[in-house]
Amino acid sequence: MAIDPQSTYDALCAEMVATSPTKNSKMFGMPCLKNMNSGKAFAGYYQGAMVFKLTAPEHTKALDLSGARLFDPMGGRPMKEWVELSVEHASQWPDFARAAFRYVNG
Repeated sequence: MAIDPQSTYDALCAEMVATSPTKNSKMFGMPCLKNMNSGKAFAGYYQGAMVFKLTAPEHTKALDLSGARLFDPMGGRPMKEWVELSVEHASQWPDFARAAFRYVNG
C-alpha cells in the first residue's frame, strides 16, 4: 500500500506540536513547522516531500539517502542547509524533524 505523504506530514506535525515547542506555520507559501523558542522554521512540506534544515552529521546522513537532494524551490539556487526527502523515506521523517528542531533551537 502506498504511503500518503500529506497524511504522513500531518501526523508528524501533530507529534511535533504535542511533544515540543513547535507550531504550524508557513514559509514561502509552503506549510512548515517552526520552533517557538527561536521562531525559526525547521521543516516543511513541499510537493509531496519533506524538507529539513539540518547540520552535520544529520545533513550528511539525509543526503546519503536515495533520491535526497538539497532543497531548490526556485531552481538553480539550492538552499545549502535544507535537505529534501521523498515519501520513500517517511519512516525517517520524525528523526530528521527532531534533529532539525534541535538545530534551530541553538
